[in-house]
Amino acid sequence: MVFSAAQLIRRDGVSATGMREVAAHAQAPRGSIQHYFPGGKEQLVNEAVAWAGRYAGKRVGRFLAAMSQEPTPSLLFSAMVRQWTDEFQRSGFTPGCPVAAATVDCAESTDSTRAAAAAAFATWNAPVAAALTDMGVPAGQAPALAILMISTLEGALLIARSEQDIRPLTTVAQQLGPLLDSCVVARP
Repeated sequence: MVFSAAQLIRRDGVSATGMREVAAHAQAPRGSIQHYFPGGKEQLVNEAVAWAGRYAGKRVGRFLAAMSQEPTPSLLFSAMVRQWTDEFQRSGFTPGCPVAAATVDCAESTDSTRAAAAAAFATWNAPVAAALTDMGVPAGQAPALAILMISTLEGALLIARSEQDIRPLTTVAQQLGPLLDSCVVARP
């Protein structure tokens, strides 16, 4: 059900995602939502956002493992971008980031969802920063560079969805890549 909630939130946003739709998408009895999520929609949204943060964090390792050459910051960022360009080309521009959707829909009205979104971004940021450090970015600079990468990607996703064009994503990969690689000072 958490996966289904994340998928519906990334497509429709929090406001338009109802508990009944989540149960139907998950092919679960409606009563199971109340059983597993006694905190209601807010709990379900928060768990979906947390799941999305963990998923994004785990993708970093998969991106690195799939590289046929020595990983660099620009190659990692290009892989992060390519995940989205491939998805947009395959299924259209409807799905976005569920963490971003929850942030936009709930950041002002629901403290727990804002906190869940912040934690999800931190969960994603940590493996990016660790990978950058492993690539030779100074440990003191890697967390900030990871924030730059994730923030740039999230902004490009919004623009790409609004323009129905992958160009913002390919542009940020091309333009940010050299800057990212210039931050490598030494291979560990």
